[in-house]
Amino acid sequence: MCKKPILIVCLAFLSLVGQTQINSKLIQSHIKILSSDSLEGRGTGTAGEKLAIAYIQSQWSKIGLVPKGDGKLFTQKFTFKGGIHGTGEEGNAYNLVGFIDNQAANTIVIGAHFDHLGLGNQGSSLDANPQNKIHNGADDNASGVAGVIELARHFQTNKIKESTNFLFLCFSGEELGLYGSKYFTENPTIDLTKVSYMINMDMIGRLDPQSKSLAVSGTGTSAAWEPLLKKLSTEKLLIKTDSAGVGPSDHTSFYLKNIPVLHFFTGSHSDYHKPSDDAEKINYEGEKEILELIIRLVENLDKQPKLTFLATKNKSMGSARAFKVTMGVMPSYTSSEEGLKVDGVTEGKPAQKAGIVAGDVIVQIGSYQIKDMQGYMDALGKFEKGQVVPVKLKREKEIITLNVTF
Repeated sequence: MCKKPILIVCLAFLSLVGQTQINSKLIQSHIKILSSDSLEGRGTGTAGEKLAIAYIQSQWSKIGLVPKGDGKLFTQKFTFKGGIHGTGEEGNAYNLVGFIDNQAANTIVIGAHFDHLGLGNQGSSLDANPQNKIHNGADDNASGVAGVIELARHFQTNKIKESTNFLFLCFSGEELGLYGSKYFTENPTIDLTKVSYMINMDMIGRLDPQSKSLAVSGTGTSAAWEPLLKKLSTEKLLIKTDSAGVGPSDHTSFYLKNIPVLHFFTGSHSDYHKPSDDAEKINYEGEKEILELIIRLVENLDKQPKLTFLATKNKSMGSARAFKVTMGVMPSYTSSEEGLKVDGVTEGKPAQKAGIVAGDVIVQIGSYQIKDMQGYMDALGKFEKGQVVPVKLKREKEIITLNVTF
């Protein structure tokens, strides 16, 4: 029989088995390499993106993932049309697909896109003069790819064998219109009916050290999500949820195949889709916290039955199509303040010309009160180009009104 001190040591050792051991230094190493100038922004189908493919494959090989792409390869080839709005020449690109086979009935998919805007010539840069500037995309989305690599490492090397398999996916062509994830879900290399759920990481590198707010969308796609995320939310990581299963990232492709999804996102910022999205601005310890949260989420669902899919309303996507005007602000998706908090302002757009700056909270546009993102989008749909509209906002402790010309 163990004496009490020995028993305590034994219990402490057992508690370490399967414990999360994400290394922020490894996250930093991945992001610095993937967002270096030598990769020239990882534009879809470019030589720089092929360097990213080689790096990710080398990491997966060292970890010991099983190739699950075309044949016995990690790569899955697909065609795409580049240029602005797909008006350019057709080319070839590749998803990356790796597998952990735990001989289980069901599989968890963990994914992120690894493409970005290249040299800024495809029309989606928010820089005033983007042409031929390297858009390194450290947060968007080298941060998510680093997350995939390190979660793969954890689930391959931890001491507990989970009751599910794991499929790790890195998608190309996301910035052009979810090309890679659409292709994979139409041409899957595993049986999608056996997928319990899909986790997508897109821009998880800028956790605000003050608010510690993490946006998680897709929580309406399974009855399990909301209570579990409420349980996992802590002072270190405050989770703000959104039920919609459809959004501007790769989880949408899986939602449309009736698979429960979650999308993890630390929020927009003034460097979004600009050459200034660089590695030195990443919160590496913050990303470590997010990956450890995902591990706890997976562990909490282990041994549970396959999740049941629920459809969601997804009303935010429909509203965006009705816009006749734009303000040119980057909204905060993690703010809990009433109104629409501005994380960034695009140069030359109506908001910037009117004097709106990052940190402002828009509370009224014309006669329309703005309480949240949906109210903001609803209000924008009411205006026409050329109108001059008073916009009321909070700036620190002051309420001011600026005239915006749409």
